[in-house]
Amino acid sequence: MIEGACHCGNVKWSYPLPLESVTACNCTLCARYGALWIYGHIEKGIKVSGETSVYMRGSKTNGYNFCKNCGSIVYYLCNKLNDEGERRVAINIRTITDPTPVMDLPIDHFDGLDSFDDLPRDHRKVRDLWF
Repeated sequence: MIEGACHCGNVKWSYPLPLESVTACNCTLCARYGALWIYGHIEKGIKVSGETSVYMRGSKTNGYNFCKNCGSIVYYLCNKLNDEGERRVAINIRTITDPTPVMDLPIDHFDGLDSFDDLPRDHRKVRDLWF
């Protein structure tokens, strides 16, 4: 189990699933947030709590949730259910309480700016982008 929170601690999350990688996206929103995302489904053990404000852009596919108090972007939640009736969630791993367990995870790159395709994995790990 890994856990995290916004800067002030009002919005919290927990993620019980094993992690294989994190994702860095270069879309105009993610680039501004500087987020590294981990994915799962809200109905499958991922918990989020605390009052957030939500920003939805363009097609309003995802609701980007940030703390009403400190403004930290904590997660986004897909507004549509998948075929199994699950709601996809992406947690900003940069809000993790203790980054030690994720520092050696590889980073997957996603081109959300131009092609909307996965890009080749390179040698970088979370520790390379943490600072």
